[in-house]
Formats: sequence, C-alpha cells, structure tokens
Amino acid sequence: KENKRVNILAMFSDGQKAFDYLCNANDIDLIIMDVLLPFLDGVLLIKKLLANDIKKKIIITSTYKDERLIRDLSKYGISGYFIKPFSYESIENIILSLDNERVLGKESVDLMISELLHNLGIPSHIRGYKYIREGITIIYNSPTITLVTKEIYPTIACKYETTPSRVERAIRHAIEVSWIRGDLNLMEELFGFSVSCDKAKPTNSEFLSTIADRLKLINAKTA
Repeated sequence: KENKRVNILAMFSDGQKAFDYLCNANDIDLIIMDVLLPFLDGVLLIKKLLANDIKKKIIITSTYKDERLIRDLSKYGISGYFIKPFSYESIENIILSLDNERVLGKESVDLMISELLHNLGIPSHIRGYKYIREGITIIYNSPTITLVTKEIYPTIACKYETTPSRVERAIRHAIEVSWIRGDLNLMEELFGFSVSCDKAKPTNSEFLSTIADRLKLINAKTA
C-alpha cells in the first residue's frame, strides 16, 4: 500500500467473482491468485479468462509445491509461482520487474549473461544453460527474491514446462560442467577463491546470485 507504483484495484474471495469482475475490467495489468479457490479454482479461472480472450499477466501462489501442477500451469504463460509463506516485498519486486526498464536494456543484459556463461564454459545446448540464464535474470530484476527452492525453481519450471527438481538438477550439472571447462581466472575473480576440480563448487544459489551481482555492478558503473 505504501508503493505508489502498485495499485490494488480489487480483491475477491472466490474465483467466480474474480472472473465476473475481470470480464469488465480494462485497467488490470496483473492478477495474483491462489490455486485453491472456491466456486472456480485457479486453473479453471485461467482457462475461462483465455477462452474469453482476457490475457493478463498472472502470478500463482500456493501452500505446496506440486510439480505436476507447475508443469501444467506453465502452458498458460504464468509470470511467477510463489510457495507460501513468502514476503510481500518479494511479490512487490516481481510486480515492478515485470514492467521495469533498467539502465541496461534487456538485450544488453541478455548479451552479458550469454558472454559470462560462455566464458564459464557452460554449453548453450544443455538444459541447465537456459535455466541459469532465467535464474540470473530473475535475481537481477528482483533482488529480494533469494529463495531458490521456493521462488526461483518453480518460476523457471513454470516457464519451461518442467519440474522444480529437474531445474535444480540441470543447473547443478551445468555448474559441474563449468568447473571442468571454464576460465579459471574468471571463476577466481567471480567467486573469490582459487578454483580447482577438488575445491568446493558454489551452490546453485551462490552461482546465480554472484553473476547477478556482477551485472548490477556493471550497471551501476554505466549509470
């Protein structure tokens, strides 16, 4: 309520009332909904909106991580999937990032991520590559989102029609490949310690957040 860039225009306790409202609302940019809703659940609500050509950005919230549900929802272009409990600050930052222009344009950020991952030895054809790209982009645009398992994995899984556990494994595999093939000097510069095959590798979270932080530093220098 304190953020003047985010206006809550309506709230509803059941899916049918929300649908009736959305059929006549032209000023809604984003819908945040739970999966479990009375009268018309989240999945049916999304289907009815699309059937009536009502296309809005949607963030799903849920009390549990259902990988099959996340995979099914990904078909509808969901913008995010948050597992409760989560901070309102996380939601707020995701909302702002969906329509936020950074000092570095999207194309510039994408190019820099690609260059870093290439130098780190991650092949672009493996699944972990695109998941890492997406994870870095999420953290870069929404710095308060740091809960990889509860926030980032489900959102990536939703976009690529897979499961959070597969996202986690693919990213871990990509990091392991990087540790064998990558530029050792760059790794030492990024991760702050001598790199060798017998050293502890960064966790998925450390890997994603470190590269996102590097992009923010470059962004700050160019601002």
